[in-house]
Amino acid sequence: MFIDEAKIVIESGAGGNGCVSFRREKFVPRGGPDGGDGGDGGSVVFMVDDNLSTLLDFRYRSHVRAGRGEHGKGKTLTGARGEDAVVRVPPGTSVLDEAGVLLADLVDPSQVFVALPGGRGGRGNARFATARHQAPRRADAGEPGQTATVNLQLKLLADIGLVGFPNAGKSTLLARLSAAHPKIADYPFTTLQPILGIVRWAEQESFVLADLPGLIEGAHQGKGLGLRFLKHIERTRALLFVLDCTSADLAGDLAKLRHEIGEFDPLLLDRPYAVAMTKADLLGSAPSLADPFPELPGERFLISAVTGHGLTDMVVSLGRALRQLRSTERRNEAPPA
Repeated sequence: MFIDEAKIVIESGAGGNGCVSFRREKFVPRGGPDGGDGGDGGSVVFMVDDNLSTLLDFRYRSHVRAGRGEHGKGKTLTGARGEDAVVRVPPGTSVLDEAGVLLADLVDPSQVFVALPGGRGGRGNARFATARHQAPRRADAGEPGQTATVNLQLKLLADIGLVGFPNAGKSTLLARLSAAHPKIADYPFTTLQPILGIVRWAEQESFVLADLPGLIEGAHQGKGLGLRFLKHIERTRALLFVLDCTSADLAGDLAKLRHEIGEFDPLLLDRPYAVAMTKADLLGSAPSLADPFPELPGERFLISAVTGHGLTDMVVSLGRALRQLRSTERRNEAPPA
């Protein structure tokens, strides 16, 4: 089961109270204040875990609570710190508050986000001793913890996202190119959730291909699977528009798809893309097709996931383009010398 949204309540731990205590030792006149501080409360920490791929765990864990700090003790003993609540999430998870404001975008495996810090422990009476006030009977209470409700949204991390209308052949293409097993049938919306597959295009090189649910006109307004589909496009490095080559208006089909993603996020129109015209096996034993996109800057491929026509050339071409794209990204991210 693929779960890409969750709402949870998080609560940091309260700090422990400071202690009021006095020394009681034989032959030590008057003794002295020795009350220790309370321990700090535990924090709620979000951490990226590469071994996770969905938010399914939060269907059964809707409340996350950190431990509270222990109270201070005599002999100036500080109470133990409360245990942190570590919330492990898959790469690509966004943490938002109830108003929809982005708090953290957790993509890199090394990322850690402290969502709610724990309450500070209170000071014991040993902290208040002075030359003029040598026997204070004062101690601070620990700070209370904080509570918040956050929304988690998972956006898939993939190199290439397959974008197309229902039944364009995206799932068949993914199954042919990778070891993934998407559902394939002759009715619309067989793909109800994104599916990832690893495509090997060279001896030591591969890329991640995402089969995304079918897109229909008005998706940016919530029609069909709507925004639940479109948000996953945001994480992909490049797009592969999948069109049925038997369509009477391939140029119009591509324009509709690009219009929908542009209405959702105009920046997606600047994403590198190519076009795969599928079902070439329906054109005969030696398939050919006049170029329907003479002004298209991206590459276009006439392929058949059934016979394998054109798949090798397409995969190698996409792999080389991604290699160049990754190289450019690394140069842009490198600090100036």
